[in-house]
Amino acid sequence: MKYDRILIRYGELSTKGRNRKQFVDKLKRTIAKSLEGFPAVSIEAKRERMYVLLNGENAEEISKVLKTIFGIQSFSPAIKLERNIEIIKAAAFDIVSSIYKEGNTFKISARRADKAFELDTNEINQEIGGHLLKNIPGLKVNVKKPDINVQVEVRTEAIYLSCENIAGAGGLPSGTSGKAMLMLSGGLDSPVAGYLSMKRGLEVEGVHFFSPPFTSERAKQKVIDISEKLANFNGHFVLHIVPFTTIQQLIHKQIPENYTMTATRRIMLRITDEIRRRNEALAVITGESLGQVASQTLESMYAINDVTNTPILRPLITSDKTEIIEWAKKIDTHDISIRPYEDCCTVFVPASPKTKPKKEKIQYYESFTDFEPLIEEAVNNVETIILTREEKKINTETDSLF
Repeated sequence: MKYDRILIRYGELSTKGRNRKQFVDKLKRTIAKSLEGFPAVSIEAKRERMYVLLNGENAEEISKVLKTIFGIQSFSPAIKLERNIEIIKAAAFDIVSSIYKEGNTFKISARRADKAFELDTNEINQEIGGHLLKNIPGLKVNVKKPDINVQVEVRTEAIYLSCENIAGAGGLPSGTSGKAMLMLSGGLDSPVAGYLSMKRGLEVEGVHFFSPPFTSERAKQKVIDISEKLANFNGHFVLHIVPFTTIQQLIHKQIPENYTMTATRRIMLRITDEIRRRNEALAVITGESLGQVASQTLESMYAINDVTNTPILRPLITSDKTEIIEWAKKIDTHDISIRPYEDCCTVFVPASPKTKPKKEKIQYYESFTDFEPLIEEAVNNVETIILTREEKKINTETDSLF
């Protein structure tokens, strides 16, 4: 039996009220963009379900892509049938026969979205189950933990038959919660923070600070490689690379050593905030975890936050390192993040950074230097890279993606 479609279940999306259509439309566009490599497929979006019509494309390969798309709770390769019990019984026999192995058990899980169908749920289960038991020698029933679960979904327009439920990425479709800028260092934390933000429906763009010759091209490539991993969720990822050498050298020269870390973070945030403003995003995301390093104390966050009123999202604030590492392994960024290349957060690090910096003191130290022209210059010279599942290309226009 060859599947002709993939049935997609919305999960959390189904709890939305009047704006559900907007969420469904956004999910449909994201799926269509992610499946561009399968030109024959088409997509039908309905209030309760979405269907990817295969039109001869490979269901297994398409399933690999669907697993990574936020907004999908689960999905099943399925076939569409006429509303006729004899046709359903024949199709159930074909599909179970094709996957049955000696000793397998099964059950029938009928669900009637259309109550006008000629048989009720129990009658459907009995008709199809009896037919399979009669025609497949050795097949046994196990309603609690079957090897094969034949799902029969009765709807007004047709019957859908499937034998497999595949877990999706969950969450909300990309962009339904707005857009935010992720401060992406290349370490373990910030990619995970980006992933978790994307899962809640945020369209996330990365901002990375690059300080050659103090940081190498390999360090830059490390962040690009991480961005490619993030692009595997929802199809693309935009990365802004900020030239930071001049500013970092000036901070090292003008600010007392134990306050250089605080000043560096404050100016990074100012630059990220300006990139956010120019790209019409509404928040900044960081990979901060409370108490992890000197810049992640409450006192440091208070002093650093002082430079902006923009919401700062910290998805990892209560996570410990073990939890973050597990997430990094799950999203396949761990092995890239532990490559031993320094980024600009690990060069010029003071021997004894202030863990409880005073906002008034850092404001005073910064008042002797006009950083504004350098910040403007850095933002004007940002390199923007758009990474997709299949390829990466340099472009400053993102609107054409959607």
